[in-house]
This record gives sequence, C-alpha cells and structure tokens, in this order.
Amino acid sequence: MSVGSARVCFVDELVERVDGQDRVLGVVTRRQAIREGWLHRIASTVCRDERGRILVHRRSEQLLRFPGLHEVMVGGAADVGESYEQAAARELTEELGIYGLPRLLFTFINRSGLSPHWLGVHEAVVPDSLTPALDEIAWHGWLTESELHSALSEWNFTPDSHEAFSRYLAFRTAQS
Repeated sequence: MSVGSARVCFVDELVERVDGQDRVLGVVTRRQAIREGWLHRIASTVCRDERGRILVHRRSEQLLRFPGLHEVMVGGAADVGESYEQAAARELTEELGIYGLPRLLFTFINRSGLSPHWLGVHEAVVPDSLTPALDEIAWHGWLTESELHSALSEWNFTPDSHEAFSRYLAFRTAQS
C-alpha cells in the first residue's frame, strides 16, 4: 500500500495463524499475530549472483520495522492462502523487480525478531543489476561469504539475519 511516495508498513495485512507443525489455525491480522506472539509464516530469499556473491541490503529509514538495519535476505509475510514459494516470489518482485520462483530450502520456527514465526528460507540466483524499491531498500551490495561473515559482526543486521544465515550455510554444507 502506498500513500503518496511513502510506503506504508503492512502490519495490518491478513496472515494465517499456524501451529507448531505449520498447520493453519485461522486468519488474523499480522499486528495481532505479533502482539499475541502467534506463529505465522514469513518467506525469505537469500539472493546470489552468478559469481556466488550474496546480496546484502540496508532497509530504508522510512520503514516502521527495523529501519536502517541490514539484511541478508529479501522477504516478508505470506498472505492468506499463499505458499512460501509464492510469497518469496512476490517479495522478490516487490523489493527487487525480479520475476521468478526461488527454491524453498527449509523452514524453521524463528524466535528472533518481533514475534515467533515460521521462516521459509529460499535461494535464488539473480542478476547483479537490480532495481530495488527505494522506499524499502536504501542500499544494496554483493558480498562474498567471507565478507558477509565480517559484516555480520560489524554492521547492524535485523534480528533474524544471523540465525537464518547460519542455518542457510549449514544447509548448503550438508547438501554438498
């Protein structure tokens, strides 16, 4: 939703409340899910370029949640009836102008951030020339895994970036 040129945070969007096995219990607002600590679904994507570098971005200062913090993933809440893959693809389009279907790697209950949620972690190889939504992304860059490890200890990242990225690396290691 946009108001003038400013983007409004979707804290009142409808999401599916889910249980500890990721089964739908009902539909609630995201604000209610966060306030009550109810599980809901978030889809995120680790973006790599053809050379294997990882996209890192800094959130816009205009955003209500985690303004100005860095992120390792692009993502957001899954809408009602939307799969993790569909939500991840929508978020890639909204935030980076990229069309495609990222590959779901795994899900887990993430207890960092504003409230607990199921986090679907995806991976996508994307072009290194992007058109980020300026109302959401203030800066972006491509880092090697080594550079990203350094950045994670030196820069301010969103609460879920550390755990999600370490799980992502462990998943990739187990697959090779």
